[in-house]
Amino acid sequence: MVDTAHTYVIVGAGPAGLQLSYHLQQQGADYLTFERGAEPGGFFRRFPRHRRLNSLNAVHTDSSDPGIRLRSDGNSLLNDDPELLFAKFSQEYLPAADDLVRYLAEFQRIHQLRVRYGTTVEQVSREDDGFTVRTDRGVVRARCLVVATGWGRPFVPDIPGIEHATGYEEMDVDPDRYAGRRVLIIGKGNAAFDTASSILGRASVVHLASRRPLRLARDTGHPGDVRGRHGAILDSDRFTPLHAVLDGTIDAIRPVDGGFRVSVTDPHAPGETAELDYHEVLRCTGFRMDTSLFDASCTPDMVRDGRLPGLRPDWQSSNVDDLYFAGTVAQARDVRHAASPFIDGFRYNLRTLTRLLRERYDGVPLPAATTSGEPASLTTVMLDRVNGSPALWTQSGYLCDVFVRDDATGGFRHHEELPEDYAVPRFAHSSHCYTLALRRGRADGSDTDRRPARDSTVIHPVLRRYRHGELVAEQHLPGDLLAEWRRVDRHVEPLVRFLGRDLTDDS
Repeated sequence: MVDTAHTYVIVGAGPAGLQLSYHLQQQGADYLTFERGAEPGGFFRRFPRHRRLNSLNAVHTDSSDPGIRLRSDGNSLLNDDPELLFAKFSQEYLPAADDLVRYLAEFQRIHQLRVRYGTTVEQVSREDDGFTVRTDRGVVRARCLVVATGWGRPFVPDIPGIEHATGYEEMDVDPDRYAGRRVLIIGKGNAAFDTASSILGRASVVHLASRRPLRLARDTGHPGDVRGRHGAILDSDRFTPLHAVLDGTIDAIRPVDGGFRVSVTDPHAPGETAELDYHEVLRCTGFRMDTSLFDASCTPDMVRDGRLPGLRPDWQSSNVDDLYFAGTVAQARDVRHAASPFIDGFRYNLRTLTRLLRERYDGVPLPAATTSGEPASLTTVMLDRVNGSPALWTQSGYLCDVFVRDDATGGFRHHEELPEDYAVPRFAHSSHCYTLALRRGRADGSDTDRRPARDSTVIHPVLRRYRHGELVAEQHLPGDLLAEWRRVDRHVEPLVRFLGRDLTDDS
């Protein structure tokens, strides 16, 4: 028996579930959110294990503009209450996970979001016109289902003997537990480095190993790569013989004499295998989404070693209609590119997703402003957006503003913050469709200030013109140390000239 029916059902009340619930509630939408825990943010009540977040919390900035301040705020959810910014809960630049837990609980309390706590979604089935959601407290119908459950279970690599490793989710985090012991950490992500940093002064040997080379966030520009605060283990790798960061394929783990013998093949010397002995082997290889709640009628296709659901450009499942994903698990379209796995990225994705859902299921038109087609006026609007939008900043190279010309009037419809791979086909009917985004060029560490804008490695504005879905023109504006793109000679005049030429091109 079905208890209730809703247009939208959200599974999970972590940061993503709360953010989407807030946006839908502000829109007056018919939604219900389920959370199996008694409070929001269940993942962050346990992880990260060492209780320090990687997301930055810059409380003091030069700007009083809320949008500019959000560029340096990696934890706040979007909302209309100035007291519900994360800076009110922590002054630490690298805040504690417990502060985020407190913040999420207060966000829910203040906004009175329609979250049903203590309710486990046991199974989801696809029906002709939606989904049947079976919980331990009843059955609910949903026209649209949004899964915001975050990571559900550990990712365990296929290594013979991996069962002998202790998982990140269950390992002892007391550093004294590893005093005088040789420790292998499988993985070279932030969880692995958090673990290594915590035991560095206790363990006799710490090795981090994985098949993929180390990726530092300062080099790649991706916030999910290893952060600079782990400099001690990197220094130890260079200056001592005790601790090391290894590139290697782990072939097998075998118990030997109360410890473990690990076979490692060096990818830089094919055929050469080392046998290394350790007292402890710790698995820090990340997580994957748990798909056990879906029955055979709606099991989503998975990508990236089965960790993530495949997505269409609108965050809809690649193989199940009306099934959407939100938050950390909704990153398949921009893996290692933008900040979609993190609060400061997906908070903007979810604002856009709300608009797309409301258009599809409630008949609410996609928001659009109108603006003049005169080059100087259009330039002013565009530069205001790249200078003021935290969404374009954080989701650089992924979200863009879209300007679609109305051939009858010569003016433009302006849509904010759409994924470019969604916008281009949607507006393929237009001969003049511009996408405006902030992008990064090559990341080779060279002096960007003396190179052409097109080759800039720093973040900079890029305007692209599509004609019937085909990219036909592109204008890069130079980067700026303070991320301000308003100089007349470097930004305003070049953009006015480009638009003046391009708007007369109907070929």
